[in-house]
Amino acid sequence: MQLWVGLGNPGPQYAMHRHNVGFMALDVIADMHGFSAPAKKFQGWLQDGRIGRERVLLLKPATFMNESGRSVRAAMDFYKLAPQDVTAFYDELDLAPMKVKVKQGGGAAGHNGIRSMIAHIGDDFRRVRIGIGHPGHKDRVTGHVLGNYAKSEIEPLTDLLGAIAAEAPWLADGDEARFQSDLALRLQP
Repeated sequence: MQLWVGLGNPGPQYAMHRHNVGFMALDVIADMHGFSAPAKKFQGWLQDGRIGRERVLLLKPATFMNESGRSVRAAMDFYKLAPQDVTAFYDELDLAPMKVKVKQGGGAAGHNGIRSMIAHIGDDFRRVRIGIGHPGHKDRVTGHVLGNYAKSEIEPLTDLLGAIAAEAPWLADGDEARFQSDLALRLQP
């Protein structure tokens, strides 16, 4: 069993924020792969389903970004999962918009949701980093991260989220390299 966590902030006013792209990715994965309806559990919303041969739980913490780790820890404890069973989907300032990189372990790089997860479960979990780009100056970071996607970004974002969901079976199988290469091929202009 795997636990895939989308990081974001709960509430309709945050729905289209760049900081909520982790929530968006899980929503599209759940739709494309026929997951159960969301159930309120572990201080978040949990959906159950299968991707390929693997049983996957999708968790969107409702604790706000800075406390995401509490929700993840509660789900891990209930299902007796290790950090290696967890994959976090989240926004990454240091990646170009609409680029995706997968890595195992590492630091928080200033991301409060990841910082909270590390505090509660350690750092040895897989990360699917979804690029939102850097606004150019540190004074503009908060407005950029907590801002809505621009109209011009909606179509590329929709394509990206669809591609992540379509290639999710490679992630479920543990083939991160194939996931990344097939994702890049799918998103070529």
